[in-house]
Amino acid sequence: MVTLPRGPSAYAVDRGTGRTHLRALGTTVTLAVADVDVLSTAEAVLRDELEAIDRACSRFRSDSEIWRLYRDGRPVEASPLLYEAVSVACAVAELSGGAVDPTVGDAVEALGYDRDFAEVAAIGEPLVTRPVPAPGWWLIELNDQTRSIAVPHGIRLDLGASAKALVADRAARRIASMTNSGALVCVGGDISVSGPAPHDGWPVGIAVDCVEPFDDGPVVSISAGGLASSSTAVRSWRRGGRRLHHIVDPTTGDCASEYWRLVSVVAATCVDANAFSTAAVVWGESAPERLEARGLPSRLVRHDGVEVCVAGWSAGSGEHAVAAQARSTGRR
Repeated sequence: MVTLPRGPSAYAVDRGTGRTHLRALGTTVTLAVADVDVLSTAEAVLRDELEAIDRACSRFRSDSEIWRLYRDGRPVEASPLLYEAVSVACAVAELSGGAVDPTVGDAVEALGYDRDFAEVAAIGEPLVTRPVPAPGWWLIELNDQTRSIAVPHGIRLDLGASAKALVADRAARRIASMTNSGALVCVGGDISVSGPAPHDGWPVGIAVDCVEPFDDGPVVSISAGGLASSSTAVRSWRRGGRRLHHIVDPTTGDCASEYWRLVSVVAATCVDANAFSTAAVVWGESAPERLEARGLPSRLVRHDGVEVCVAGWSAGSGEHAVAAQARSTGRR
């Protein structure tokens, strides 16, 4: 559940909990556990999950397993983790009606995001290639029996968004199971909560450009499920005077329109929340209606600062609870 706090007590939830921050996957990762005594065990589990997803899915590591899929288009037997990550990415694409598509790898690189973001030049020369629509996730062949993946020759995958959400879900569930403590894992603003949460839930600050646990700005409180935010204001760069960002519209292969500055979505899992917060940016003006139809509590902020809340997410300082409900991708 997600509730909007009624006062300063929401900020006190952090007292008596264990918390740590680290850098991984090109972003900031935050871990919090309700029982401070299990923090070291929880951190070891989190580091293991982060390293595993990076080895399996990173498009910036030539030794990552995903590069094996690009050899000749033939089926490749994958590790359980890579198979899960690609399966989830395809399920997300179907769930979002193609608004979030893993086959945008070439498009993202053509826009200049071709290395770890910390190494992407903030300003550069004009782009020399025209955007091309993503080939489509339906071209990826998955065989559950042999655990094999076939990616047609010439297609590159970008699992960035869904893989970060997946590792948040995996780590939070594994930590809660191993330690019997409530756990919150935040990977670049995408949050998964598992196990018994503190009495008032975990406070999560939602600013215009980011989402951070325990922020001292406006906060919501999450006790279960996932909360993800997508923003066109961060991970941006310029090429030839044009401002670009990391969220690609698969139908054009270009940056999604900047109708929304920030979209935050609550769902049953971080994977589902991330899928729809990203899709909402691509959907543009029609996003509130689509999110409302799916019953997903969401907060959307336009670039002119206007805030739109749907499906039970109250604007301002509302007090009632918001149920986190979402259709499952079915590929966990």
